[in-house]
Amino acid sequence: MKAAVLEQAGKPLVIDDLTVSKPGPHEVLIRTVACGLCHSDLHFIEGSYPHAMPCVAGHEAAGIVEAVGSEVRTVKKGDHVVTCLSAFCGHCEYCVTGRMALCLGGDTRRAPGDAPRLTRTRDGIAVNQMLNLSAFAEMMLVHEHACVAINPDMPLDRAAVIGCAVTTGAGTVFNACKVTPGETVAVVGCGGVGLATVNAARIAGAGRIIAADPIPEKRELALKLGATDVIDATAPDAAKQIVEMTKGGVDHAIEAVGRPASANLAVAALRRGGTATILGMMPLTERVGLSAMDLLSGKKLQGAIMGMNRFPVDLPRLVDFYLRGLLDLDTIIAERIPLEAINSGFEKMKAGHSARSVIVFE
Repeated sequence: MKAAVLEQAGKPLVIDDLTVSKPGPHEVLIRTVACGLCHSDLHFIEGSYPHAMPCVAGHEAAGIVEAVGSEVRTVKKGDHVVTCLSAFCGHCEYCVTGRMALCLGGDTRRAPGDAPRLTRTRDGIAVNQMLNLSAFAEMMLVHEHACVAINPDMPLDRAAVIGCAVTTGAGTVFNACKVTPGETVAVVGCGGVGLATVNAARIAGAGRIIAADPIPEKRELALKLGATDVIDATAPDAAKQIVEMTKGGVDHAIEAVGRPASANLAVAALRRGGTATILGMMPLTERVGLSAMDLLSGKKLQGAIMGMNRFPVDLPRLVDFYLRGLLDLDTIIAERIPLEAINSGFEKMKAGHSARSVIVFE
């Protein structure tokens, strides 16, 4: 199969031929139909976050099940599925207390000493699997707890972005923040995750949704997806604007960029008792905090990895939202490209002027 391989951080991905193993007892072989380009992938590609090389990145994908292992009970051959990087074991403390997104998923990987899932065809060298998925490839071999079957009426190019951007943004609104009708929400950063957050806040019935982004085109997309107000996130008085237009600040400020300045803006935009939620992958040495006055004002700060999703339940619901016309995925997708254009897709991402690029496999 063809795959985009990251051989060295900071270098372009290389299209190469890989061999994929046969499914083990709890594994699922999926023919990849579509995969979104996510900024999280770019962090690994550029070396901001470490990973063993060579590897295949990509984690926001949808496809069709080709084969299943002997013990698989959750999906079957022919099912349309969406994958999710928060693969869960199902029996650790986090799983049994309903916090599946925090599961480290050790049992969902092959054990040391087992044959690798991916190898390079020309020399048999093992190729590392990133985030349990490695979706920049024509096939994926994953644990059954890394995918979920969806309604076959759902277009798979739209379904792909549910696997990360929409699950993270919508999950944050519905699960981590539990936004209730009438509450005010500010979203800092209007990339794929931020736009999905705006859209979910509208579905949740937020009274006012303020989208902050430095790029006018993205602010326009946010308005189309449900924002009631937009501001330039880099304006010196951005926080003041949010506080004044909401008469005291927002109930929820959600950071979807991964930059210290945007995290600080989220905290500064809060009202008394408000909650700031950080979604973006910031540099590993950075810190975000609350001042003593913030604490005395009852403000809260939290992370929400992958939107604190329960993806076997959440993803089919998000698919239903799309099919019912509630969730707007068409606006989030800026372009569809072949696998061979993956490097130019990431260059466009760095420029920051469009939303999601999605690889569509023939």
